[in-house]
Amino acid sequence: MSGLSVPSILAPLTSPEDPRLGRWLAGSHSRVPDARVILVGFPSDAGVARNGGRPGASGGPAAIRDALYKMTPDARSPEAFAALLERTVDAGDIAVSGDVEADQHALADTIAPWVGEKTVIVLGGGHETAYGHLLGYCQAQRDVHVLNWDAHADVREVGASGAHSGSPFRQALEHPSGHVRSYSVAGLHPWRVAAAHADWIRARGGRIAWGADLDRAAIDAFIHPTPRPAMASFDIDAVAAPEAPGVSAPGVGGLSPRLWLHAAEACGRARGVGSFEVVEANPRLDQDGRTATLAALTVWHILRGLAAR
Repeated sequence: MSGLSVPSILAPLTSPEDPRLGRWLAGSHSRVPDARVILVGFPSDAGVARNGGRPGASGGPAAIRDALYKMTPDARSPEAFAALLERTVDAGDIAVSGDVEADQHALADTIAPWVGEKTVIVLGGGHETAYGHLLGYCQAQRDVHVLNWDAHADVREVGASGAHSGSPFRQALEHPSGHVRSYSVAGLHPWRVAAAHADWIRARGGRIAWGADLDRAAIDAFIHPTPRPAMASFDIDAVAAPEAPGVSAPGVGGLSPRLWLHAAEACGRARGVGSFEVVEANPRLDQDGRTATLAALTVWHILRGLAAR
């Protein structure tokens, strides 16, 4: 497709009775018109650099694919998972320039024809990915509600140098189209969120869930009232640092992988959630590929949830 680079990763060479996701996803970019689910990469971390974070998330899409393509379909319900994979394609990566605003618009231009018609999963990239993602809804003139899983609120003001990875949801909520209707965020660390930012979210009707208050029941209860249609954003720095060391902004006291993956699958099952993104995986700082594997497993659980719809 125009403006997209085709992934160079190949399907793992396994026996027919041991299929991996790469068997369906490798070389699938030509099947976009018939797809139910589309993966697209946004290999940019220029917004992270503007925000003072650690660069390297531009390698996130490639690292996530490398791990995802090696995974098997769900052994507990392989038929349903494989049936979804038959209609899942990897469209490739946005050709980024390093200009945050231009690249966000390029992402929006690409996904605008898909949102509301297909399920989109964006592989980031820094969290500036989110504004480009939401611009796609604005360009398509479709309303959307946001459900963000994150240690940070990411509603800071745009800086003197422009948009950054800490500002996407303020930008989206203030977009003149009004298509981004609401914003809720779960997993926050109270020591990483300004009280003024929490108040700013609540004043606009948004909901907040602190990470320390989350368990499986609380996650389900947080997802359930989210209006339709919704976009779910998964910033992997919300996970405990020992389990996800390769992130742009590491912290202490994050969510367990079990709760994180429960949230991913629950959002996948929720019929009102129409698009997803997994952001801030930084392979340059990863250890033994564990963050990339967790990011890929986040996508895997989203797919498992979609297969159960």
